[in-house]
Parts: sequence; structure tokens; C-alpha cells
Amino acid sequence: MRPGHPHRPTVRPRRRRPSDRPVWQGEPSLGLRAVKGIVLTIIVAIVLAPFLVVISTSLATPEEVIAKGGWVVWPDQISFAAYQQVLSGDVVTRATTVSLLVTVVGTFLSLLCTVTLAYALARPGVFGGKPVLLLVLFTFLFPPGIIPSYLVVQNVGLLDSYFALILPVLVNAFNLVVMRGFFQGIPDELYEAARIDGAGDLRILVRIVLPLSKAVVAVVGLFYAVSYWNSFFNAILYLNDSSKWPIQAVLQQYVTQGAQLADPSVAESASRNAPHSIQMAVVVLALVPIVCVYPFIQRHFVKGVMTGAIKG
Repeated sequence: MRPGHPHRPTVRPRRRRPSDRPVWQGEPSLGLRAVKGIVLTIIVAIVLAPFLVVISTSLATPEEVIAKGGWVVWPDQISFAAYQQVLSGDVVTRATTVSLLVTVVGTFLSLLCTVTLAYALARPGVFGGKPVLLLVLFTFLFPPGIIPSYLVVQNVGLLDSYFALILPVLVNAFNLVVMRGFFQGIPDELYEAARIDGAGDLRILVRIVLPLSKAVVAVVGLFYAVSYWNSFFNAILYLNDSSKWPIQAVLQQYVTQGAQLADPSVAESASRNAPHSIQMAVVVLALVPIVCVYPFIQRHFVKGVMTGAIKG
């Protein structure tokens, strides 16, 4: 201690005890964890119960479905008669093929347009970038109505065309904003290094940006695929020929409105079998593709959406 300077005692910071933590940072008790587990189990059961009933009803025999009032929780005997009758006709198989075609082509084109437009809007100093971004945000806040959309599709000659299911919804404003925010989060040093090496915008996008953006591209692609697969209103609105309808339009007309499928063989089989089993078989066929794709995208879901949304 220097002479002339008063002695100052050393004050050590007080260690925070677990009881000093806020409630949301504390360790949950055993009883609270048990309650959370019970609540989550109940929620999962409530969510999965309708799927179980749909699948069980589609796999039950017609006699069992009729005996149990149209709905089966667990079939006594598994039967694929409903699926055989549905797939034996041309309506469901043709509609499923149309849905797959529209989903694959539409998702590819939407991803192509969204990635390129988001990359252009994410780079500073792009000519016309701000006006285009404002137009995109304007469509996000004020979507077009049904009648104006129909008149535009009619005037450009897209009625009764599969492109009427793709081009009007080619770019989604929300997906574009999420992807643009992700691209803005990429360090500028990577862009500058690529520029020094003589790379152009296309090469930078393909070789640098896309490999770093697999999560957000996968999530946005899932959003587009689900949107195209589940779309039925545009098909009913723009396609006058019902033979061109996708599976969701057929499902909406057959299940929710009680209309018979146009195929005579399926209509005749529905009269022999329980109607609910036929309906649930169509529902399961409409759910299978997205359910099969989702597990491969699920690990990118949270990372892609949260990173793009927060950095935007």
C-alpha cells in the first residue's frame, strides 16, 4: 500500500444463489417437469388422434366401418380394399400425377425466382432495388382480390392451363423477405474476396451463397411445396375442365361436398364399400407425399426460418 493512500478493502462480488435467479431461468422442480410431460403427451395425443382415425378407417373392412357408425379407431382386420378401389380408377391417379407435376415444377420455378430476386435485393447499391422491395412489401400487405386475379389470368390466356396454378403465386413475399434477410447475414468479406478473385454475381450466388444457405432454401422450398400441393381453390377457379384438377380439388369436391368421383368404377366401388373408407383413403393419399418429405426438411426448419427472419 502506498503511503498517503487510505486502505481500501477489497470487495468481492457476491455470488448469486440459485434462489436469486428469475423464475424463468430457474431449474424446474420434479413435479413441474412431470406436469409438463403430461400436458405435452395430452397435446400430442389430441393432434395424432384424427390421423389415427383417418388411417384406421381407410384400412378397416367395409363391414366394420358400417358396424361402427362410419369411424374406426383401431381396425380389427386390416384391409386395403378402399385403396385398391380408389387407385383402380383414373380420377385419383390422374389428379395425383397433376399435383406432383405442379408441385415439382412450381417449387423449382418459385425457388429459382425467389433466390435470384432475394440475392439482388440483398446486395447494396442495386439499381431499382428499393422500389422493387417496396412493391414486394406492398403485395405482402395488400394482396390482390379474387376478381382482379381472375381477370389478369383470363387476359393473359392462362385459363384451363396448368401455368395458372403456378405463375400467379410464383413468388411469395414472406419467403422472399426471409431469404433476403438470410443473404444479408452473410459476411461482406466473402463477397469482396470473390470479387477480387474475379467472380461475377452468378458465380458468387452458385458457389458461395447457396452452399451457405442450404437451411433457408430447404425451408422455403418446403413452404412452396406444401402451398402448391394443398392448393385447390385456384384449380377450381382457373381450370374449367375437371379432368385437369389436382388431388386436393378432387378431395374437396368428393369429401367435403359429397360429390361422386367421375370415374364409374370408383363410384360403383364406393356403393359396395363403406363411403367413409373410400373418403379416408383419398385423404391419406393426399397426405402421404408431404408427410414423406417433411422429415428430411425438419432439421433445417427452425434454423432457416429464425435466422432469415431475425437478420432481416
